[in-house]
Amino acid sequence: MTMTDLLGLTPILILVLGGTALLMAGAWYRDSPPLVAGGIATALMAALAAGLVPPPAADIAGLFSAGGFARFFTILWSLLAAAGLMIAARYLREKQLGAGEYVSLVLFAAAGMALLSSAVHLLGLFLGLEVFTLAFYILIACNRRSDQAAEAGLKYLLMGAVATGFMAFGIAMIYAASGTMTLPDAVVQLTGASGELQAWGLLGWGMLLIAVGFKISLVPFHLWTPDVYQGAPAPVTALLSTGSKGAVVAALIGLLAMAGPVWQDLTDLIWLLAALTMLVGSFGALRQTNLKRLLAYSSITHMGTLLVGLLCQSPDGLAASTFYIVVYVITGLGSFAVIASLADEDGEPVDFAQWHGLGQRHPVRCGLLVLLLLSLAGLPATAGFMAKFAIFQAALQAGYLGLVLIGILASLVSFAFYLRVAMHLFQSDEKQRSRHPGTALEHAVIWGCSGTVLFFGLYPGPLLDLISQILP
Repeated sequence: MTMTDLLGLTPILILVLGGTALLMAGAWYRDSPPLVAGGIATALMAALAAGLVPPPAADIAGLFSAGGFARFFTILWSLLAAAGLMIAARYLREKQLGAGEYVSLVLFAAAGMALLSSAVHLLGLFLGLEVFTLAFYILIACNRRSDQAAEAGLKYLLMGAVATGFMAFGIAMIYAASGTMTLPDAVVQLTGASGELQAWGLLGWGMLLIAVGFKISLVPFHLWTPDVYQGAPAPVTALLSTGSKGAVVAALIGLLAMAGPVWQDLTDLIWLLAALTMLVGSFGALRQTNLKRLLAYSSITHMGTLLVGLLCQSPDGLAASTFYIVVYVITGLGSFAVIASLADEDGEPVDFAQWHGLGQRHPVRCGLLVLLLLSLAGLPATAGFMAKFAIFQAALQAGYLGLVLIGILASLVSFAFYLRVAMHLFQSDEKQRSRHPGTALEHAVIWGCSGTVLFFGLYPGPLLDLISQILP
């Protein structure tokens, strides 16, 4: 690796070296506030470096891109890491967990997500995916005194190992058939004179699709999601539900934009996956009485909607999917920030019985939670509505009317279970006690996410224009 490559990796190096320094400092200094502050500062420095320091070359060692699309997502994941640490600060202090280890793992995960989003090579795709997955294995089970967290960590580990195996085998099949791991060269080598993929190449892409299905919870590879969301601490779930899935979809957007119709022979299968994922996610959420499990099924529905945008394989579809990722990350982070801010000595309020009447005690935070949930459903004048509108418009232009109708049905069903949460929150219940008032950092994340959701709901144009300019 040359000095040019290292300069192109400046934001990633800031995250990795900063995380390593904080990990070593945590071995000697156990007070969590300075370590968390150091992690937040490191993440913000990485975001500034990605936005203000132009890379000297267009790619890094032929594995990762250093273009505008890669830098955009590096900024997003760095800001997500900073916000995730802000809502985890009180949790680390009260549970007396190792702040050095936690902060460093969050920064390492952000570095992995940034690498994955910038991958232009199948090997880079694999490396980026495994970097942040390994960090999440530990983060999910970071509270060793919690049986639920240990169970969630084990389930995520097992499913992650299966997905890794499928991805490695798929990459091996593609390499054996094409002789290269570079996209779009692999697509050209795998496509015959008829324009159809060779048998081995088709099998390889199928294996990669299965691995992606596990990582982003596509049906039928979604069964781990509700259990892991329920067992993991809310600050970790906030990162897992947004960053880990968003980074995988961002990588697919970048690869599709550069390599063209890499799964044209899998169109029917992907259509079916998108439809099943939206329907199973939305109807599965209807019967939930645990908010974190409900949000897990909600995330499954959103991944199906994102798959619709990817299926279009058009500039409008890819731009809409990118916009959707940003909106989903902000909205999901804000929702879990509310849960984390209300946690007290009795734990996080997750069952509906614990939320019943809580809006009477904490009207501002619960009101903002309802706003964020309705944005996830697609309420007009929120960013969630604009994101879904952009996806469905691109799908109509590509001729996928059936998927659009299924997506609209899933959105209508989602209003039912989100409004059920709102009804529980603001029903009168004199027996409901007050929860933790929250910290300034937690409130800052909640208000920041809520304000951004409203801003992009009313003025989506600037972000959509930026995304159109930076697509590979």
